[in-house]
Amino acid sequence: MTIASLINQNTRDHGGGVDAAVARWGGSRDAWLDLSTGINPVPYPVRHVPTTVWAELPDKGAQAVLVDAARAFWNVPEDMGVLAAPGASALIARIPALTKRGTVDIPKPTYNEHTAAFLAQGWTVGDPANARVLVHPNNPTGRLWARDDLNAPLTVIDESFCDVCPNESFVSDGVVPGRLILKSFGKFWGLAGLRLGFLLGDPELIARMADMTGPWAVSGPALQIGAAALTDPSWAQTTRARLQSDGDRLDALMTNAGGTLAGGTSLFRLYDVDDATQWQNRLAQHHVWSRIFPYSKTFLRLGLPAPGRWNQLEAAL
Repeated sequence: MTIASLINQNTRDHGGGVDAAVARWGGSRDAWLDLSTGINPVPYPVRHVPTTVWAELPDKGAQAVLVDAARAFWNVPEDMGVLAAPGASALIARIPALTKRGTVDIPKPTYNEHTAAFLAQGWTVGDPANARVLVHPNNPTGRLWARDDLNAPLTVIDESFCDVCPNESFVSDGVVPGRLILKSFGKFWGLAGLRLGFLLGDPELIARMADMTGPWAVSGPALQIGAAALTDPSWAQTTRARLQSDGDRLDALMTNAGGTLAGGTSLFRLYDVDDATQWQNRLAQHHVWSRIFPYSKTFLRLGLPAPGRWNQLEAAL
């Protein structure tokens, strides 16, 4: 079987796709309430970025400021490597090339970007494995993994959603040979369009990844905005409390409408429903976009509405 056919078996389905929904159900794009992603609907406030930051190549000093801010925010031990990159997805695509190809274990259900990346690099998916990828907390179930699960020569822990539950992070374990931890900036801070992500862990593997990404991987504006956000712990604390409250509100709405909570995080919720496709179509008629999955007929995932948009979801339900 060719690599291309293997990738086709693991089609990269994502949230988003509002343009296609508009084409089918009508309405203007800004009238749609997109709940298909797990992105914070109240993003970190972006302040003025000087013209020079846009016009000049990113400075090493600005890169160091961002890395120092990341170390402080996530309490990264001194001997652990830290690399900033243009989004977690750019790192995911390159991680399989860090070591010689073999067999990787990626427990399902989870989002399929990791599987596609390993297959594209000629790896085999299976068990026993030379590598293991654990999404922590998992998307879409919200499952949290235990240290006993971190047992492969190359272990990738995707903590893209872990900033809502920082005490669950594995960063505090320090350097473990062959272990890498992914951090996404777009989810918790709500700035997915900024394209900023981080890789933490084994310094040798971090150095190899730095060689792959090149000297100016992160834009100047992303360096500045990221550093500001990571040095604003009060915003993070307030945001965690708001997300939890809004998640509880969403659960109440969905339970009253006939859904059953099946998992998730405070950035998104997963529900069991009688027919996920029918639910998605019904919500779409009210210009509310949701997420369903090719491997389940009953899973429906919803992100959080932005303030002032809850009435649209309530009417749709």
